[in-house]
Amino acid sequence: MQIPLLHRRLASLVGLCLLLLAASGFIPKSPTDTGSPADAEPTLGPGPSSSVESLLQPAAETTNLAETAEPAIDRSKRHRATVKNGDNMATIFASHGFSARTLHALTQTEHGRVLDDIFPGAELILESNEQLLTSLTYQPGPLESVVFTSNGEGGFTSEERFAEPAKALTYKHGIIDNSLFLTSQSVGLPDNLTMRIAQIFQWDIDFVLDIRPGDEFFALYEEHYLDDEFIGYGDILAARFVNQGRAYTAVRYTNETGSADYFDSEGLSMRKAFLRAPVEFSRISSSFNLRRKHPLYKTVTPHRGIDYAAPRGTPILAAGDGKVEQASRTKANGNYVVIKHGEQFVTKYLHLSKFARNIKTGKRVKQGQTIGYVGATGYATGPHLHYEFLVNGVHQNPRTVKLPQAQPVPQREIARFQKRTFTNILLLDHFRDQAALASASR
Repeated sequence: MQIPLLHRRLASLVGLCLLLLAASGFIPKSPTDTGSPADAEPTLGPGPSSSVESLLQPAAETTNLAETAEPAIDRSKRHRATVKNGDNMATIFASHGFSARTLHALTQTEHGRVLDDIFPGAELILESNEQLLTSLTYQPGPLESVVFTSNGEGGFTSEERFAEPAKALTYKHGIIDNSLFLTSQSVGLPDNLTMRIAQIFQWDIDFVLDIRPGDEFFALYEEHYLDDEFIGYGDILAARFVNQGRAYTAVRYTNETGSADYFDSEGLSMRKAFLRAPVEFSRISSSFNLRRKHPLYKTVTPHRGIDYAAPRGTPILAAGDGKVEQASRTKANGNYVVIKHGEQFVTKYLHLSKFARNIKTGKRVKQGQTIGYVGATGYATGPHLHYEFLVNGVHQNPRTVKLPQAQPVPQREIARFQKRTFTNILLLDHFRDQAALASASR
């Protein structure tokens, strides 16, 4: 019997499909198939069969997919900013996309007031997540920082942190041939340390008029390092200044209450009750002279003070602790200040360009506090300070009047003072002797 053409084609198609399925391995071999034992299908036993492995294979693929899945996106950010001239926290926050409400929350913390007085050069580190501030670190200097941390509820907590620098002792010696500053620079002493040396000895030495070629200075001071990087200068531990053959020695001592100051080797304070000069590093344009010819009136008029010529705007310092008796203006004196120091002493400051902030009658001032600025108000031919010093109502020469001593180291602390300053004085003497030997060998 002849098979219809359609049936033959269907049979061929089915056969082809079976062949493809067999080739793919989908159809298992017949138990009667012959082959080597190595080719035989293993039986089920203690170990997993290939069919079990095939069942486990999809799970393994799922695990691999999970492992290679794209990680969650980290939306946290960290910005570092250096405060520039004209910056304030409001402008810095606006530039980084943080709200004024967040800034207000920061200012309500224990240390929030520091953000009102940021200054150029200070560092800020801002950390955020999803554009919400999580942390702010304010670093006014390399050793101190204030850290503000979000509490997760819209508020912040704050704490101060201080780093302790490594300290190295350094010694400098200079012989003045022209000026103190030029000599200091030539031996590698920075200007700010030179100023501090002058401030230590300012009660005994007038650095405008008393300095002579051949004067010497010796300084033992600290250099500070953080992570092996130089970050600045520390305290002057001991210093000596030889002026016109007379040596003055000062050593730093911190008393039992934690207050530090400079004393001589016997424990007497380097401070006096009054500064020798109320304007730093100016020049005297007119000395104390009871028979001076007045530059404007051309008549002999007593000059009962000293005129210190200095650039307009130079700070004027209170010569000692006291109370402002007058802060006013007259036609002759211009802007002037009178300070009373106890019952015995009075100092006067004339021709100021302006008064310092909060200087007014009745205010108490501390020695060295800025009370005004050099000017040429009143009867003045140029910018200068006219300074007078009165003892019991009588004018004295400010340069030569004997100044009362400040408080020495208390007797009960003398042993402690000697113990704590002995090493630094010994080092200062040692370096002085080394400098003398080096000078003699030249």
